[in-house]
Amino acid sequence: MDKKKVVSILEEIGTLLEIKGENPFKCRAYFNGARVIEQLEGDIRDWVETSKIKELKGIGKALAEKITELVTTGRLGYYEGLKESIPPGLIEMLKIPQLGPRKIKSLYEGLCISTVGELEYACQENRLIALPGFGPKSQENILKGIELLKRHRGRSLYSEAIGIAEGLFATLGKYKCLHQMAIAGSLRRRKETVKDIDLIASADDPEGLMDFFTHLEQVEEIIAQGSTKSSIRLKSGIGADLRVVKAEEFPFALHHFTGSQEHNTALRRRAKGLGLKMNEYGLFRDGQSIPCRDEKDIFTALGLAPILPELRENTGEIEAASRGQLPQLLELKDIKGIFHVHSHYSDGGVSLKELARAAQAKGYQYIGISDHSQSAHYAHGLKLEDIQRQHEEVDYLNKSLGGIRLLKGIEVDILPDGTLDYADEVLALFDFVIASVHSRFKMTEEEMTARIIKALSNPWVTILGHPTGRLLLARDPYPVDMYRVIDAAARYRKLIEINASPYRLDLDWQLCKYAKERGVRLCIGPDAHSLEGLDDTIYGVYVARRGWLEPADVINTLPVSEIKDLWFADG
Repeated sequence: MDKKKVVSILEEIGTLLEIKGENPFKCRAYFNGARVIEQLEGDIRDWVETSKIKELKGIGKALAEKITELVTTGRLGYYEGLKESIPPGLIEMLKIPQLGPRKIKSLYEGLCISTVGELEYACQENRLIALPGFGPKSQENILKGIELLKRHRGRSLYSEAIGIAEGLFATLGKYKCLHQMAIAGSLRRRKETVKDIDLIASADDPEGLMDFFTHLEQVEEIIAQGSTKSSIRLKSGIGADLRVVKAEEFPFALHHFTGSQEHNTALRRRAKGLGLKMNEYGLFRDGQSIPCRDEKDIFTALGLAPILPELRENTGEIEAASRGQLPQLLELKDIKGIFHVHSHYSDGGVSLKELARAAQAKGYQYIGISDHSQSAHYAHGLKLEDIQRQHEEVDYLNKSLGGIRLLKGIEVDILPDGTLDYADEVLALFDFVIASVHSRFKMTEEEMTARIIKALSNPWVTILGHPTGRLLLARDPYPVDMYRVIDAAARYRKLIEINASPYRLDLDWQLCKYAKERGVRLCIGPDAHSLEGLDDTIYGVYVARRGWLEPADVINTLPVSEIKDLWFADG
């Protein structure tokens, strides 16, 4: 092991010890030792083999032994054990500018934040503002630092990638020789996270379009440039591919590069059974091309009803299309109101009146306010006196505002034993209750499943919030048997949330289908902490569409006159 690597490891040990809150003198010893080694002349192996390393000022006996172990074996047990004792996400957080070990320690101990993704989500929920040593400005700077870090992450949230793709699409649309263009790939299927952006186009001057594409202002690197396909990396960090095809090939290329691969394979198999050949260039019978103006014509030629991009995952959509039994998917215009909205009473940044007016401007009939319960100290959870004040304000606003109704809700913590954060007589004060897990994520699957099912058995619970606790690209779901949970929701007549925050998108779309089969209604909640957060409802609609949900499957499609009567109609 060379000198440079030894210096790096000693510095990292000092930093890890700082994160753990070790004695400052102990931490400083490793930083000082790194400086001594850095200034050594010659090969560090000579210093170790001659034992001269022990004579250096600033290198004590214990440190000399560790350096010797590093140089002679290429590893250090103390270092490896230290790394294992600290969540790896804390080490990654050190890459964020202006975020040092002490602040990372505060975030971990004060808010249980252990990954960059959890930190970003906490900033979006304004949870750092009240933490000692932090404030609005530091929260803003941390978010900027995270953006820099994410440029090299490899995958992006749908909400981030679609905005970049649409901007790219608009810019390319100015090219004068362009005929058709569309966003394809997993973005078109509304997948939760994506690797890159796929664009399909037809143009009179393919090479000119490619040159235009690769020299856009937002391009950081040209990966490949050709006459039919070019690849770039944008300054945002995400990659983008542009494929240019002939006008008659466009529908086939759009379908093929939208995917998924499993859907395409199954559709080619069907084409073969009909005596046809299908690929990204066309649909052929006996070598002769079958002209298709668009994707609808392709499906018609294969004896199928048109399959929308969100359903193309080979999960039964081809069979349903052959029988004419595809669902009439939920649309944003079907949504009459929203739930799971946080105000300034807990960790939201907006007043009740501002939230109500913003919801009304979006055409909603009602908005379900659901601040955090009392044990969520990190989010200023509501005490009994806070609940009383909030309900008085809601009553006043419902009398004074026209065209919008505020519903009194709460997001109550499911405690480790499955009980709730308030007594039943407090829960009875609300129009609806969202029950969510916010702590003790490392329980066994059996323990977590039993915990959630017990909470669902409480007669005052209305909705199970963000059911698996996942944060996309940041935190895996906690271990839980969601099939048993959904069965329990059906048994107790409870709703399950599709949390529309782009950082969560939880319930997963694949579980939506099972919930529908079991007769469990879903509820879309933006989990908004700002006025802008209300717009996240659309991401919940996309999850619902990928999960085959129709308007009748989602409670938000009910008008305000029916919504409250439904809570316990079947209970």
